[in-house]
Amino acid sequence: MKLSIKAMISVVAVFITMGLFTQQLEASSVDSVLSAKHRAESSKRDQYRHPKETLNFFQVQSNHTVMEIWPGGGAWYTEVLAPYLRDDGQLIAAQFNPETTSSYQQKTLKKFNAKMAADPALYDKIKMTVFNPPSEVSLGAAGSVDRVVTFRNVHSWIRDEAGVAAAFKAFYDVLKPGGKLGVTDHRLPEDMDSSEDGHGGYLKQSYVIEMAEAAGFKLEASSEINANAKDTATHPKGVWTLPPVLALKDQDKEKYQAIGESDRMTLLFVKK
Repeated sequence: MKLSIKAMISVVAVFITMGLFTQQLEASSVDSVLSAKHRAESSKRDQYRHPKETLNFFQVQSNHTVMEIWPGGGAWYTEVLAPYLRDDGQLIAAQFNPETTSSYQQKTLKKFNAKMAADPALYDKIKMTVFNPPSEVSLGAAGSVDRVVTFRNVHSWIRDEAGVAAAFKAFYDVLKPGGKLGVTDHRLPEDMDSSEDGHGGYLKQSYVIEMAEAAGFKLEASSEINANAKDTATHPKGVWTLPPVLALKDQDKEKYQAIGESDRMTLLFVKK
């Protein structure tokens, strides 16, 4: 059946109203970023981190103001978020304090800044803020951000429960009403005693949910996008035994490469 020009325009108008064309354009934009030349090396880890599926689950849109917590020196997700948000949205990187006395934090921040400066066409519009719980948690104006995302960071605050609580409270405060928090982290099986892990980088999903809800969040959804059933969470050097760190170097290297990166929870919370 052939449609008249007028009828075709009407159909297009209906699709636009439904948001179907917008979703397709959004997907195409993410696809183009993920396949871009600057991700030639980083894309090798997409099989473990599933960036397209994860950002879709977190409902990140190109016109959002997104705050990425502790992007690290390699800025793996920054490589995706910065170009994706560059034209219509805003990426804010919550990094270490430039005046930090920690050599690790100084090294990480230096690497991140060098990477951003080397490719201004991708990274010149990123805004920066300082985040280091529990003491430095003022992320910006209250209710100013659409999404907060944090990838494999919560375990870094686990030794200081006050730090975890302060972090989630800061995320809650900076988000707009109805804004979303996306969290991924290394997952400890619920039936395993936390002491067995020895704080090897793994966390129980129930604990992360508990801390987020204590800050006022509501769990909207959880996903198995980044699950890995091969990971037992019982490795000699914790999660760092696995790729990409391979803390044991050549010892049992093939074994750990066969496991792949860690089993990860993927959680979406909403600000009530």
